[in-house]
Order: sequence, then C-alpha cells, then structure tokens
Amino acid sequence: MEQQGPFRAPGMQRLEGGHFMKRFAIFVYGVLSYGTFFATFLYLVGFMGNLWVPKSIDADPTVPLGQALLTNLALLAIFAVQHSVMARPAFKRWITRFIPEAAERSTFVLAASLALILLMVEWEPMGGVIWRVEAGLGQAIAYGVYGSGVVLVLVSTFLINHFDLFGLRQVWLNLTGREYEPLPFKLRSLYRYVRHPLYLGFFLAIWATPVMTVTHLVFSVMCSAYILVATRLEEQDLRRAHPEYDAYARSVPRYLPRLAGERPTAIADLG
Repeated sequence: MEQQGPFRAPGMQRLEGGHFMKRFAIFVYGVLSYGTFFATFLYLVGFMGNLWVPKSIDADPTVPLGQALLTNLALLAIFAVQHSVMARPAFKRWITRFIPEAAERSTFVLAASLALILLMVEWEPMGGVIWRVEAGLGQAIAYGVYGSGVVLVLVSTFLINHFDLFGLRQVWLNLTGREYEPLPFKLRSLYRYVRHPLYLGFFLAIWATPVMTVTHLVFSVMCSAYILVATRLEEQDLRRAHPEYDAYARSVPRYLPRLAGERPTAIADLG
C-alpha cells in the first residue's frame, strides 16, 4: 500500500523528497513574484496619482527637458518590449526550454514588475502644465475617475482569473502534483459588455488627473499607444487559442462598453 506522506493533498502524486523541494521552490518563486508585482502595483498607483510616494510622475524636474524626454521614452519602450515579447506564445515556448513550465507566468510577472520598478526609479519629470483643475469639486471628480480606473483594473483581473493571470494557480497546481489546464473561454460580468475592461481601467487611470503636465501627457500618450498595439497582438493570440473569439469580437465593443440593449445572441452560449 502506498504510504501517505506529510505533504500529500488531493490529487497529489507521491513525491520524492528532492522532487518535492524543487516544486516547493517553484511555488515560493511564484509567491515572491506575485508579492513583487502587488507591491509594484500599489506604488504605481501612488506614482501616477502623485499620492503618498517619495517620487511621483510629477516630481520636480532635475535634468534638461530633452534629456528627460529621451530617458522617459526609453523607459517606456523597455516596458513595452518586455511586456509584448514575453507575452507571445513563441517566446513562452522558447523560455520553457530553460525554466520549468510552471514558472513561466511567474517569470513574466516578475520581469514586468522589474521593468515598472526601473521606469519609476529612473523616471525624469519634465514639468510644464497643460491643464489644471482648481475647483475642489473638479479635483474630486478627477481623483474619483482615477480611483475608478484602478479599481476596474483589479476587478477585471478577478473576472478573468486573478491567480492564473499572475502565475499563482500554475505554481500551486505544480506543487500539488496536478497538471495545468488552460482556462476555458468564458464570459463573466463586464466582459459581456466590453472586450477589454482591464484596458478601459488603464485608460481612465492614466488620463484622469486634476493637473496634466507635459510629463504626464507623454506618459499617457505613450501608454495609450502601447495599449492599442498590445490589444491587437493579444486578440490575435486569443483568436488562435479560442475559435469562438471571432463571434465574441463581432458582438462586443473593444473598449467602450455597450450600456444598453440585449445581450448579443452570438455570445449567449458562452456562459
């Protein structure tokens, strides 16, 4: 009879000590990668909103305008390239030749977090005011929209599957000896009305500010351009992975939600 070890869980295979430690190390790596992401995300909220953090997007300029602009464009490009290249299926197949497949998503999350940390640490404010909302009510509305965008980003990740998106599900299944199964294409809540509520949340967060500086404008324009490109790439991957995505895309707007009318029949059977 197979001996019941101290680390067995439902569905877990019997593991040799060394094999289990390898899986446990991958699990710890995934948790630490997620922790790095979450701390980075919280700092990013303060960074973009000029709230609480020691250095924000609109801190006092310290270098000439041209130098600051080139630095910031380079930092945004680093993040864009990292995010887009590492998200492609071909890169995933390549990198899993060198790292465990269960750690691939956590590696992406960690790399994205490090790219954001680099951006925020090396960011060079440029000053210059494009618009300024002086009224208290106007400022409250701007911060309210900003906060709504941040909340929408987080809520959208849970509607997809927050733990799969950030690699925790993969490392947990690996730890417990179960095979990873990709999530099925299924519509939940906001995704019935807009294809990319997460990106809509980012649009709200990067543009809603009571004081739009040259610095913030560069950040917002470049991030918006990246989102538009990234959406196209992501949808190409989704169409290859999920044949039903074409019907969904024809029925549901990309960024601006359908607020009225019946649910399209083309997506009625997708759950």
